[in-house]
Amino acid sequence: MARKAKVEGEARFTPKRAKNAVAVAKVLGPAVIPVVAPLAVRAAGAAREAYDRYQARKLGVSVDKLGEYTGRGAALHARIAGVADGCRDLQKSEKASDADREFAAGALGTLEQLSASVRAAERMPAARRKSVHRAVAGELERLEGQLLHRLGL
Repeated sequence: MARKAKVEGEARFTPKRAKNAVAVAKVLGPAVIPVVAPLAVRAAGAAREAYDRYQARKLGVSVDKLGEYTGRGAALHARIAGVADGCRDLQKSEKASDADREFAAGALGTLEQLSASVRAAERMPAARRKSVHRAVAGELERLEGQLLHRLGL
């Protein structure tokens, strides 16, 4: 008796059970798919939207501008764009001195060069790309610090 139970326990998936499962799927499939498919599509859309919001928050940009910042240098491109916006604000500011406006103009030129460097680094081997990204990040930190000081923050 114990031996017979053990043998039945080992053979859980038999040809008869497979045939029964296929028959059940044939009957229930057409009834279940129209109900499940829209839910699956909505769930996938919601998951993609949540992931896009997460990526945008991580880069510090809005979701609609997320497509502008792609690749391995996306975070650096987003930072460069943010500093460039700050420099343009400084140039337009009524409180800014001539020295501040001159700094902003020079910084915008530097930011263009940094952006070109990041774009060029996309096609470099990993070690060189990482070293370019480190150098660009260091220069960005310096510019951000000076910009914040000039903005009075």
